[in-house]
Amino acid sequence: MAAAKTQEMTTRHPAEKEYKGHAGTTRSSNPAIEACNDMHGLSNGTPRGTKRNIKSRHAQMIAIGGTVGTGLFVGSGQALAAGGPALLFVSYSLTSMLVYAIATAVIEVATFLPIPGGSMAYWATRYVSRSLGFALGWLYFYSFGILIAYEITAASIVISYWPNNIHIAVWITILLVVIIGLNLSPVGVFGETEFWFASIKVMMIIGLLIISLVLMLGGGPSHDRLGFRYWNDPGAVKAYLLDGTTGRFTAFLYVWVFAGFSYYFSPELIVVTGGEMRNPRKNLPIACRHFILRLAVFYGLGSLAIGVICDSTASGLTSGASNANASPWVIAIRNAGISVLPSIINAGILTSGWSAGNSYLYLSSRSLYSLSVAGNAPRIFSRCNRYGLPIYAVLASCCFAPLAYLNVSKQPSIVFNWFVSLTNTAGYTSWIVCAIIFLRFRKACKTQGVSVPYQSRIQPYAAWICIPLFGILLLANGFTVFYPGQFTVAGFLTTYLGIPIFLTLWLGHKLLRDRNSSWVHAPEAVDLVSGLREVEDEAHQWTLQKANESQRGKKWWTAIFYIWQ
Repeated sequence: MAAAKTQEMTTRHPAEKEYKGHAGTTRSSNPAIEACNDMHGLSNGTPRGTKRNIKSRHAQMIAIGGTVGTGLFVGSGQALAAGGPALLFVSYSLTSMLVYAIATAVIEVATFLPIPGGSMAYWATRYVSRSLGFALGWLYFYSFGILIAYEITAASIVISYWPNNIHIAVWITILLVVIIGLNLSPVGVFGETEFWFASIKVMMIIGLLIISLVLMLGGGPSHDRLGFRYWNDPGAVKAYLLDGTTGRFTAFLYVWVFAGFSYYFSPELIVVTGGEMRNPRKNLPIACRHFILRLAVFYGLGSLAIGVICDSTASGLTSGASNANASPWVIAIRNAGISVLPSIINAGILTSGWSAGNSYLYLSSRSLYSLSVAGNAPRIFSRCNRYGLPIYAVLASCCFAPLAYLNVSKQPSIVFNWFVSLTNTAGYTSWIVCAIIFLRFRKACKTQGVSVPYQSRIQPYAAWICIPLFGILLLANGFTVFYPGQFTVAGFLTTYLGIPIFLTLWLGHKLLRDRNSSWVHAPEAVDLVSGLREVEDEAHQWTLQKANESQRGKKWWTAIFYIWQ
């Protein structure tokens, strides 16, 4: 991928419509946007709302670890069983490139104006239309909220790998208490816990890659040199549902669609943290550059290693277990005769699920906070306590977490699966809208003669490529239900229910609340001014602080201290 470049900022355009507010700050001529700015103190220079306590190392590790949950370590086995090692590697590599393209797009938008409450839903309201921002914001809120319960359930099932007589409801309660407690703490606590959670993920995946290389070269207890044996037998590519070329194409499309679930909302997590990140104009691009390392190592090399060491016909891959027993890594390690590592890997999978639930609660609460900031939710959800925590938004998002208890018995678990089905298309929908937001932002900047502090050389071409490809993947999410003998009403609804819900939110708001405005803001009318002066002043202060720190000396302990910050 091409490297990103930094540009000089020019922030004012002669055609800007503005007037002076308190203390000479620039105020927008758009009353809706001005109300948003007043809500978090951008208009009067008084900081209100969230605080910037996510440190540089937090941001970079969150970008690397992100929302990685049980999907990468366990769910990838299902994709391997369906398509074989070659299709697994190709699908994850293609998805990595597309997700990186979305990451560069959203980071460009976020770096320009990293305000408190900023999210892709907020910028959809500001750069595209209020109705689109409304729909995207509520999509984020309920999707992240439901995924909290999903990850808690997955983590509690992972615990069942170790024999115990404790009821699953007890484990769900313990996981809930910890996750809610962390999110009710100052955001610095969230950043610190995610730093260590992500560190565990990074260490585990690196360790698994090393083990895979050792097993590939015959360094296991059995000294069986695997090489690319499983690419030859049972084969690099498998057919799925049908025979021949059609079956292999079906397998490719199925695995490609399936791969997206492992990446869902990762770029959006980086963007949301930008509102509470220290020196975001510097750290957001750094986080984006680290993000490509995650994609290359976690998903690129990881999917290749899985296909090398694990047989795609192994029965454990499709056993239905949600713990280490179904992980392709564990299956391969057991077959190699290593008995200690599976428990260690399961512990890593547990922390991954726990971390993902923690991140999703953070994302859900900040999405509701952003909705409130943009005027698309009650204003109470933008109120913060003295620690900068949007306490009411967090409490509202916590209401989704008890959905995890639906899995305690069989019949309610069916209801829970219906809730989860609402999120099946949310990731692809979000990425399509993110690309549209970026393109409208770029168009507005070009029309108004405004340049941005960060640009990627692959844009805007990559965004234009992402929209149709993610559109295809969105519509193909449940394409196998249309095959002979595969259609069921429940299967159809569980894979496509999220699309009409999003369209209902968007069109409903447009027709009922925003019918007198245009479908898309004109480029010359897009507000690129409100809050910008404050962001630039803050960036200047961070630069001065960094310069003062550099003048204090470059002793090794000083360097370590500031890296730790």
